[in-house]
Amino acid sequence: MNGHEVQVRVRYGETDQMGVVYHGSYVPYFEIGRVEWLRNKGVSYKALEESGIALPIVSMHLNYKKPARYDDMLTINTKLKKYSGVKIEFDCEIRNENEELLTTAHFILVFVDIKNGKPIVPPNYILDILKAEV
Repeated sequence: MNGHEVQVRVRYGETDQMGVVYHGSYVPYFEIGRVEWLRNKGVSYKALEESGIALPIVSMHLNYKKPARYDDMLTINTKLKKYSGVKIEFDCEIRNENEELLTTAHFILVFVDIKNGKPIVPPNYILDILKAEV
C-alpha cells in the first residue's frame, strides 16, 4: 500500500488482561495516521480547525485480522482513496514489526464549517493536495 507511514508502540493501557490490544484502541491509532498524513502534506489539523474547518468521521469500517500485543511496534499506513466535493476517503492498515497485516480500515470524513456544522468544500490549498494524491 502506498501512502504515509507512522509508527506507534503499543502501550500497556491499550491492551486487555491478555496483553492483546483492545479493539477500541485502534481508532486512535488510525487517527494518528490521518493527522500525520495531513501534516506530511503540509496541513496542520490544528491550523485547519483554527481556520474554522473540522473534519469529522461520518463512516468507518475496521477489519481485525490478527491481534496486536503489548509493546509491539506498529506501522500505520494511511492512503487517500478518493475525494469528492466535501468528502474524503482513506484506506488504512496496521502492520506489526514482522510486516504481518493486523488490521485494515476505511474511513469517510467530511469537511465541516465549525460555526454552523454544515459540510463545505475545502479551501483550494487542500484541494490541490487532494488532486495530487488521487
